Amino acid sequence: MTTQAKIIVIGAGICGLSAAIWLRRDGHEVTLIDREGPGAGASYGNAGLLAEWAIAPINSPGIFRQGIKSLFDPAAPLFVQYSYLPRLMPWLLRYVAQGTDTRTRHMAAGLHNLLHDSVDQHRALTRGTKAARFVTDSDLSYAYANRVAYEADGYGWAIKRNAGYVPELIEGPAVQEAEPMLGPNIGCLAVLRGHGHIANPGAYMQALAEVFQSEGGTLRRATVTDITLRDGRVTGVETETGSLACDHAVLTAGIWSKPILRKLGIKVPLEAERGYHLHLISPSQVPRNPVMVAGKCAFNPMEHGLRCTSTVELAHVDAPRSPKPYALMRRYLSELFPDLTYELAEEWMGHRPSTPDSLPLVGERGASGLYLGFGHQHVGLTGGPKTGRWIADMIAGRKANGDMSYYDPARFD
Repeated sequence: MTTQAKIIVIGAGICGLSAAIWLRRDGHEVTLIDREGPGAGASYGNAGLLAEWAIAPINSPGIFRQGIKSLFDPAAPLFVQYSYLPRLMPWLLRYVAQGTDTRTRHMAAGLHNLLHDSVDQHRALTRGTKAARFVTDSDLSYAYANRVAYEADGYGWAIKRNAGYVPELIEGPAVQEAEPMLGPNIGCLAVLRGHGHIANPGAYMQALAEVFQSEGGTLRRATVTDITLRDGRVTGVETETGSLACDHAVLTAGIWSKPILRKLGIKVPLEAERGYHLHLISPSQVPRNPVMVAGKCAFNPMEHGLRCTSTVELAHVDAPRSPKPYALMRRYLSELFPDLTYELAEEWMGHRPSTPDSLPLVGERGASGLYLGFGHQHVGLTGGPKTGRWIADMIAGRKANGDMSYYDPARFD
C-alpha cells in the first residue's frame, strides 16, 4: 500500500500534469505549481503528434555535416543566434559527439522504451474523464518528393523498422488520392498506420488540469524560486509568495528546471531548441491525417484549425522571436499545399528542453526526495504521460515498467 505523502509538482506542462494526476490517484496530497498556468509552454504549442515512431534522434551519424550544410541553406529549418554560440558551444559539442552509430542506437532504444505505447498511456491517463475526447486515432504520412528522397532517409527508417515501424509506400498519382491537398511536388508517401494525435493541445492541458482538481489535487499559480533541503532531503518549496512544506518535490518545469537545479548546486546540460508554429484558422482544407515533410515541418489537422510546426532555433531563452522561421513556414505551406487558403495564421514560439543525448532526465536525484521529469526535446507530449506514471511508481516503491537507466538524472555528472 502506498504511504500518503505531501508532494509538490513544479511545472504544469504535460509531464507535470501527468505526474500530478497519477500521484493523486495513489492517494497523495498533491499541489501542482506553475508560474503561468497549465500547458502555457511547449505543451500548448507543440505539433500535437503522438510520435511513437520518433525514435531516430536528430544527432545521428552525419549530424555535423548536415548541420553545417543547413546553416547555409535558406530552405533548411535551422536557425542560430550567433551571439549565443559561445555559451551554447559546450552543449553543442556534446550533442554532436553523440552522433555515432553506437550512441544513436542507444538513444533510439531509450526513446522507444519511452514512446512505444504513447497512445495507450494517454488513454489510460484520461479514461473516463472529459480529457479523453482529445486523444484521436490517426495515421502518419512522411512526405517526400520521390522514392529517391525517401531512400536517402534510409538510416532513420532502418531504426524505425527495427522497432516495428514499417511504412506503407504510396507513389505517383496515388499520393494525391491519399492526401488530395498535397501539391504535385510530393510524389512519395511513407505511411505509418495506427497512431494518434491530440485534437487541441491547449484545451487538452486545460482539461487535464480540471481532471486533476476534480480528483482532489490543488493547482496554484506561482513562481518557484528554490527547493529547500535539510540533511540532503527535500523539505519544501519556496515561491515568491511564501514557503510550502512537502515530503517530495517533482521538477517538471522544462527548460526552467535548469536555474532551479543550479540553486541546489546541480548543473544539467540543458538547452532550449526553440520551436515555432503557425496555427491556421478556418483553413479551406486540411489533410486527412497528420503529414510530416521529412526534416522540415509537420502539419496536423486539429479541431480548431491546421497547425504547422517547423524549425529549430538555437538561441538564448530570453531572445526575441525571429521573423525568419515564420517566413520559412509560409514558404513550405505555399509549396506543399498550393490551393490552401485560410482566415488567419496565429504565430507562436516556445522552448523544447533538450539534453546532449536526446533523452530526458527522469527519476530521483540521489536519495533526496527530489524527482526530475524534463528534457524530452521534441517528444514531450508523446512521452509525458508515461514519464508522470514512472515518477508516481517510483514514489510508491513500485517497479517502473521500463528500463530507467536511459534517463538517469545523474548521468551527466
